[in-house]
Amino acid sequence: MLEIAASIQITGPPEAVWAVLADLPGYPQWNPFIRKATGELVVGGKLNCRIHPENAPSLSFKPVVLTVEPGRELCWRGMLLAPGIMDGTHRFVLEANDRGTLLKQSEVFTGLLTTLLGTPLRAVRKDFERLNEALRKRVEAGSPATTPA
Repeated sequence: MLEIAASIQITGPPEAVWAVLADLPGYPQWNPFIRKATGELVVGGKLNCRIHPENAPSLSFKPVVLTVEPGRELCWRGMLLAPGIMDGTHRFVLEANDRGTLLKQSEVFTGLLTTLLGTPLRAVRKDFERLNEALRKRVEAGSPATTPA
């Protein structure tokens, strides 16, 4: 097992952060890591995602949504080729605090290839940090997804 995590403080309530995070069609406009995400954010739903790591080729995957708690948590699980080869459980946790929202992004990797790919997988932390920073900027700029109608 290998866990990678990155956190960021965002000035804005969890609902504003969630509005941007849950707007999958909007990802190409701001998200440097997950540039494509389609599907429904419902438990058991399947997503179609394309990630663009900074120092690796882009990769498509189709995770299954595990948790959808608006303003609190989004979690999905993806796999490489077949279950048990390399599985990743990706989680976004939003925690309200007196400065806005603490966003915690993490992924737990398990499976046969996890040990072999441990060092390259650790580089994903920088991609999480890029996503977190872009999300912070989007929320704090008052993106259309976060502005009340």
